[in-house]
Amino acid sequence: MSSETADTTYAEGTSLENDWRPLAIAGGIVGLIGILAIAAPVVTGLSVSIALGALLVVGGIVHGVHAFTARGWRGSFWQVALAVVSVLAGLAVLAAPAVALVTLTVALVAYLFVDGIVELGMALWMGSAPGRLSIGVSGVISMVLAGLLWAGFPTTATWAIGLLVGVSLLVTGFSMVSVAMASRPVEDVTPPATEPRGAA
Repeated sequence: MSSETADTTYAEGTSLENDWRPLAIAGGIVGLIGILAIAAPVVTGLSVSIALGALLVVGGIVHGVHAFTARGWRGSFWQVALAVVSVLAGLAVLAAPAVALVTLTVALVAYLFVDGIVELGMALWMGSAPGRLSIGVSGVISMVLAGLLWAGFPTTATWAIGLLVGVSLLVTGFSMVSVAMASRPVEDVTPPATEPRGAA
């Protein structure tokens, strides 16, 4: 390891040791938000839909501004078309967030199903390589979750996205707190040396 790399690593470790408390507090807040999201998955899911609609509208506006400011660019027409589609899609989501939530749930089911197939195929392709069993189990779990969500559809659309977001935030917060606690500086608790009794 070069001296420059060692210095960088030492600097980063020192910075994290000094700032572990803000990281732990931030992780606790994120975890608390995740718990609240899990407790109210419907509200969380609708909030995700509204946020997605707002992002689409803002993204469409940005594309439109770029298309009109970059005159003479060959891609201006496609930028304008993309801006119109993004704004219309965002407005549609904002007008009916519950419908958008149903669409997001369908996309989630499709993702889990495809992810399960890919992981099972990877497990079969790996042969007797280490880690094959865990990947296969993960694929089975993904397909089971996809099947359960689809079996309960459209009722699952009211809570699936919100629950997923809540669990993700909770895990993220827990990870942040774990990293912060592991980065705490180790205090020296060695008792002070005492002189021998016979010493003058």
